Amino acid sequence: MGQLDGQVAVITGAASGIGAAIARLFSAEGAALALFDLAEPSDELQQRGDVSTHRVDVTDAESVRRAVEEVIERHGRVDVLVSAAGILDEVPFLEMSPERWEKTIAVDLRGVFLAARYVAEHMVEAGAGRIINISSQLGIKGGVNLAHYVSAKAGVIGLTKALAQELAPKGVLVNAIAPGPVYTPLIDGLSDDWKSAKSAELPLGRFGRPEEVAPTALLLASSPGGDLYVGQTLGPNSGDVMP
Repeated sequence: MGQLDGQVAVITGAASGIGAAIARLFSAEGAALALFDLAEPSDELQQRGDVSTHRVDVTDAESVRRAVEEVIERHGRVDVLVSAAGILDEVPFLEMSPERWEKTIAVDLRGVFLAARYVAEHMVEAGAGRIINISSQLGIKGGVNLAHYVSAKAGVIGLTKALAQELAPKGVLVNAIAPGPVYTPLIDGLSDDWKSAKSAELPLGRFGRPEEVAPTALLLASSPGGDLYVGQTLGPNSGDVMP
């Protein structure tokens, strides 16, 4: 018997990286999956039991709203939302264009807001739900040449705390995960020098793997394991941040 048997999980950014790893684990634990992404998830992932795919631009309110309604029409509810969609590149602040800044904020913060906005109303109506927002350890400690990304991810942590206080009395638990550097396509936008320097300063001595982050999401999504987590930011980060 899986920890998420009978649950319906929406996962944004589900086609690759941490989102895909969470989708695989949730499926193995019995959840029905609704995969939101602009890219097509792998055939292997789509063939895992009860899975639907939705082409979603997380920066577009109508795209997100429509996809959530498709899930509600199919399943009648959403039990878990994981917002894992994100972008990342390295730009010195004095070279950053307003367009670059706005695009990163749109995907990495507005996208989290929109997913929560259109899913939470159904969770509140049901009196239960789990929202898990993927932030970053850089949203806690900052990072050179990453002001746009850091600002968005810090915003995700702040949004998580605000939603947690507002929604917990209604039965919806909201938490965040702030991974350290993880080997995913997301870090392709970072220089080799940045990656080498970051690896050298990690107490663990290496980047993580997506499958090492996914169990944290399972903890927060499951019961009784996640029942007391409210507004928390959990950090599978190779020791990069030690609160």
